[in-house]
Amino acid sequence: MEKLILKSLYVVARLKYPKLRKDLGYFVRDNYYCKLVQGRYIVRDYVLKKKYKVISYHGEFDQELRYVLPFAYWHYLNGTLSKTISAKHTNEFYFFSPDHEERFDKRVWTESYAHYDVPNMTHSNSYSFRNWAQVPFKAHYRNDIFVYDKPLLVIANKYNIEWDQPPINFLDIPTLDLIIRTYGSKYQIVYNRPLPSQIVQDNSETMQLNEHAWLRQNHPDVILLDDLYKQYHPSVVTNYNHLQLMVYANSDHFISMHGGTAALASCFGGTNIILSDPNWGMEHHFNEYENLFPKLSGATILHARNRADVLSHLAARY
Repeated sequence: MEKLILKSLYVVARLKYPKLRKDLGYFVRDNYYCKLVQGRYIVRDYVLKKKYKVISYHGEFDQELRYVLPFAYWHYLNGTLSKTISAKHTNEFYFFSPDHEERFDKRVWTESYAHYDVPNMTHSNSYSFRNWAQVPFKAHYRNDIFVYDKPLLVIANKYNIEWDQPPINFLDIPTLDLIIRTYGSKYQIVYNRPLPSQIVQDNSETMQLNEHAWLRQNHPDVILLDDLYKQYHPSVVTNYNHLQLMVYANSDHFISMHGGTAALASCFGGTNIILSDPNWGMEHHFNEYENLFPKLSGATILHARNRADVLSHLAARY
């Protein structure tokens, strides 16, 4: 029956969006089916309203932030959340959960395809926000510890294998140097690129950019999140994700990269410049930097298609 319904929904998606590339219709189809699945829970969600929902996920971090956490928070607000299960070092993301279990040691990107029980689980131009709520990370984690003389500007960089290709969306050292020299007098710049040992990885292998040592030598005024972690763990923060949440909560200015890096920085309001090459990834086909990412926190999202765009957005807004 499921296969028949999925085939029918693909036809609906093709009829509704005839100009959409054929393979992208499967994403729309899957989100249609996710919405239908929610019909199974109408009585429990809106009539009985007892704690019953167990949400388990260990797929890509990006999708957890975009889809799973807002779904879990909606159930929390609705009074129907019983338990959440995810990867290691996620307890602080699920601060609202009555019972959170860190069960998984590794993220598996293909695991996401099995989650038809989450209202939105794939890229789409037909998102449903009925069972979806902004998680108030900023309000919950704002603090008096990571406060400086100047407002924070968080540079959330990455240097990973992407789509089985060498790194695509990242700030190289010359661009970092230009940004720091131009904006370091106005902002306290915090640089964040987690090391493989600090987060739970999926299929995206982290590469060596060798910028941490360069930053320490050439821009000692820039605060490295890696150094903050050494200073405040475990006395203040329990893990690297906890540190990210606390530092990000005190910032209104972000530069981030395509993927989970961009999604996380979009969860704290303010303005987030996202470097995302339009030749890669599905966000561009579905206009998600306008119809989804701002909803994560009400943040202003500025899409930079290349490093020159990053500099242009900085000049205009920062």
